[in-house]
This record gives sequence, structure tokens and C-alpha cells, in this order.
Amino acid sequence: MTQIQTSQAVNIMCIKWGTLFGPEYVNRLYSGVRRNMSRPIRFFCMTERGEGLHPEIEVLDLPVEPYAEPMAAALKVANRQGAMRKTSLFRRDLVPDLKGPVLGFDLDVVITGNLDDIHDLAPGTIAMRHDWVEKRKGRPTGHGSVFRFDPAQHGFLYDDLAADTYKVVENARGSEQRYTSHKAMENNCFTYIPEQWVVSFKYDCNPFPGNWLRPPHLPADARVVCFHGRPKMPDAVEGWNGSLIRHSKPCGWLRDHWIDRSRADLGDAWA
Repeated sequence: MTQIQTSQAVNIMCIKWGTLFGPEYVNRLYSGVRRNMSRPIRFFCMTERGEGLHPEIEVLDLPVEPYAEPMAAALKVANRQGAMRKTSLFRRDLVPDLKGPVLGFDLDVVITGNLDDIHDLAPGTIAMRHDWVEKRKGRPTGHGSVFRFDPAQHGFLYDDLAADTYKVVENARGSEQRYTSHKAMENNCFTYIPEQWVVSFKYDCNPFPGNWLRPPHLPADARVVCFHGRPKMPDAVEGWNGSLIRHSKPCGWLRDHWIDRSRADLGDAWA
């Protein structure tokens, strides 16, 4: 396995398409990452809408992949429209001058602690946290909100999908995280990110029935909090009453990490 060169900038990537997430999600993610790494970062956002992004964010055009048509057909059967767009990040020549691994994030996450350990974990492997629901069901699937890979070593993630798209998407049941983690396992290059580093807001920070008695708590060693499903961050900041199980009191630490520190870092115009 290759050793990570600690003197070079750390590569960070995310993808934004459509209008569900505004530019503030990308900017706050950028701020959270750079505030929580000991090395300089190079931050990329793949999108068809680059307006409103902080000027230090490098914009990658959202491509129409050669495999788009069979992927769309397979996703339609799986009822998962658009669910595998992140695979565009895996192309090995996406950024010609890129060196080293990439740490990728979904936009519905909040950075709450140091990220060096996640980036540096088990060099040469694809790293993801064990998915909460899949683990309960006894399946090995990783969770895709945080993922570390190296385009130079793991280009098969893109190439294998492009070679037989419909079958690959069908076998993954339309799930990008299932495809990515299982393909890495097949190639003997998968590592689980320690569960205490990447936590779920609804499962780890605000579980039922305590969510009715106290505000959400932030686990001591949480580096990333995932807001998969509902509530998303704007709802959780103010408090949310989506259902008996998903009720949430206003969350002060979320406002601090996601909004206040980002505005102090970037200025109100960007966060």
C-alpha cells in the first residue's frame, strides 16, 4: 500500500445537482473541512450550478456520462432516479493534476471534529462507515455519506460500472453505496471507518424516546454527523416534529458547527 504524503494538499470532493441543496451547503462543508484538517486542502464540487460557491472551491462540470442511458433505465426499475450520480467522481482522469487520495462527502453532513484520521486511515483502500440499517440486517454494505478513495488505484469503480452498466446497477439495486463498498470488497481493498467517527443524527445523536426529553447530543469522538433521511440540518437547528420517532428539539451544537463557525470563517456572504 502507498503511503500518504503529508506535505501535499488534501483532496476533498462533493457533488451537487439540481436545487435540493443550495450553495451554502457546499460552502459550509468547505469551511468545516478546512477548519478540521491539519493540512491545506484542495476542495472540488462537481455541479451544473456553480453560482454562489466560495471562490476557493474548484468547480467540476457535472458530466453526462456515456453510460447515462442504461443507468437511467436500471434506476427506473429500481425506483432510484439519480441515485448513482456520485460515481462520476470515480473517473481516474477527472482532475488531470490530482495527486493522492480523495475524501468525499455528501452535502447533508456536518463536520464536528478532526478529519485527519479518516483521510489517513488504511492507505490504499476504499474507506466507508458501516451503514446503520445494513449492519442491523447483517449485511456488510458501507454508508456513502463519507468515502475515501484514490482515483489512481480505484479507477475500477468507474470502469466496471461503465463496462456493464445495466447489470451493475441492477445487482446493486440502484444503490451507489452498495455498489461502491461491495466492489471494493470484491477487490480486497475495503476498510470500515470507525463508527464513533461518523455518526447518524437520528440514530446516534437524537434516538427515540430520549429525543422527547432532551436536546440532541453530540458524541464525544464524532468527526462527521450524517443527516441522512429527515430531519436535514435547517430543520434540526430550529427543532423538528416530523413524527413520534423523529421529533427533535432545537440543536445548539449544530447551529455552532454548521452555521456560526462557518460564518466566522467565510463571512456572512458565503455561509
